[in-house]
Amino acid sequence: MGDRFAGTVLRDLDGGAARPTLGEIGLAQFAPYLMNRVMARWNANMSEALKQHDMTTAKMRALAVLSLSSTVTINELSVYAVTEQSTMSRTLDSLEEQGYIRRQPRPEDMRVRDVAITEEGRIAFEAVWPTMYELLMQLFDGVSDDEYTAFATILHKVLRNIRKYEI
Repeated sequence: MGDRFAGTVLRDLDGGAARPTLGEIGLAQFAPYLMNRVMARWNANMSEALKQHDMTTAKMRALAVLSLSSTVTINELSVYAVTEQSTMSRTLDSLEEQGYIRRQPRPEDMRVRDVAITEEGRIAFEAVWPTMYELLMQLFDGVSDDEYTAFATILHKVLRNIRKYEI
């Protein structure tokens, strides 16, 4: 199962250690709880800030991913944007109506549709980016560059442990 430390939270159960209870760990040290609280607050703050741009969180996530990719499939975009495929399909309908994205069948496989951002979509995302960055800076106020790098490294390890998709 990889390297473990013999601390209060993570214990080598193969070595005969007893599994700690949630009460022994406590919510303040239970990482999934803390991650949920952080992301719930981030999403609420982002949703509120996006209202002034007439943008939803799902639209912002889709445009953010598309601003970094030439094209992606709807399935890939759903994974990258952490959005259910049905929600992503409705979001893309709206973004297409706004002229922010373009969907095209792949020439070699007409069943697959590639999604790309338009210039209007790029402009809309660039208008939202300062707000996203400001909220990022607020989130990591008092965190050093080294701490941020270590945190991101740990999150990548955790994601590898639980991910369902290779992307």
